[in-house]
Amino acid sequence: MAETPQWLTALVVGCTILLWALARLPEYLTALLFFAAAMLLHIAPASSVFSGFASSAFWLVLSGFVLGAAIRKVGLAQRWANWLVVPLSQSWPRMIMGTLLLTYLLALVMPSNMGRIALLMPVVLALGERAGIAPGSRGSIGLALAVGVGTFQLSASILPANVPNLVLSGAAESAWQLHLQWLPWWLLHMPVVGLAKGLLLGGCIIVLFRAQPLPVTQRDTLATLSAAEWRLLGLLLITLLLWMTDSLHGLSAAWVGLAAACVCLLPRIGFLSGDDFASGVNIRTCLYIAGILGLASVVVESGLGRLIASALLSLLPLEAQPSFHNFAVLSALVSLLNFVLTANGVPAMVTPMAQELASASGLPLIGVVMLQVFAYATPLLPYQASPVVVAMGLGNVPARAGLMLCVTLFFLSMVLLLPLDYLWFRLLGYGG
Repeated sequence: MAETPQWLTALVVGCTILLWALARLPEYLTALLFFAAAMLLHIAPASSVFSGFASSAFWLVLSGFVLGAAIRKVGLAQRWANWLVVPLSQSWPRMIMGTLLLTYLLALVMPSNMGRIALLMPVVLALGERAGIAPGSRGSIGLALAVGVGTFQLSASILPANVPNLVLSGAAESAWQLHLQWLPWWLLHMPVVGLAKGLLLGGCIIVLFRAQPLPVTQRDTLATLSAAEWRLLGLLLITLLLWMTDSLHGLSAAWVGLAAACVCLLPRIGFLSGDDFASGVNIRTCLYIAGILGLASVVVESGLGRLIASALLSLLPLEAQPSFHNFAVLSALVSLLNFVLTANGVPAMVTPMAQELASASGLPLIGVVMLQVFAYATPLLPYQASPVVVAMGLGNVPARAGLMLCVTLFFLSMVLLLPLDYLWFRLLGYGG
């Protein structure tokens, strides 16, 4: 295995990344092609190529789909929409900020971006129609973008709620034995990536997609909570509590989520049948995650990541001491790679280089690993974040509208929020 030419490994990795970036083939098919090419050409052992299936990220994504399917089936989604329509329909700013808050709260209990978008989009668009916002109008487009962009960008501050986060966590664990935990991650990223970004995003949508909802004063009358709804609410509360206290009990969020998913699938006790599981779990996305993590492992074990890092270090204008300049340069590097790799692929490539980047910049290893979050959670173009593209499709959002919001939010974030992110990193000891 050690005799495999470096150029051959680089060719397989490069072709895989290019296929993901261009989206000429389905993402899951590209992942399967990577597995096949890696094994046929012997560029890495099977334990590396298929390491994604043993990663916590893979199982957390799968369990997120199961929890999302259960929430939809028992009727909690419809109940939430009916509960929200009166308070959120009173004004346009309240509707947008309330939708963003909803995306964030749901991210606490439902790990899958795609699952949350699939759950929230019909709820929020129906809420808008009930308040007199016609489908296809600027207001409807704004609501759809609040669901899509809010779901992806704000959830980056919650470890298990975002696929790139899971890729970063898995790559950091594989490459540097860094075991990232829920609470430290949230404390580091929530103030800027969660709260400040949410306020900025809400302001952009309110201004760019003005609308005037008609206030709703009365909810529909629904039946009382069923036994299944009560059981699922209890399960979700226990799951959330265990996720938030993982630093105390040491149980990975993935295994907590997997246990909750198993409960959802149990006969009589659970909520989903075998057919529900088949239709509710997106195996394509699970294979894609396994492919990305396997690629990251191959990049590390083959030494390819070190070679790429060395080449980049010779071009980056880094200073010898930790500084905002170095923080901004490394963030710019992640943003540039985001054009080619997209958000899911960036941490798979950058995390294996983190030690070399840390040594050159003076920043701590954990700081270099964690600064990626702000950059990949702030895409310049919609295609860089597949959940945003999915949400635009579900919400019938014109490409021009999604592009306008992403570009505006990107430049405002870099000017206003990146310095705040650095100051918060320094305050918590992640900035050197």
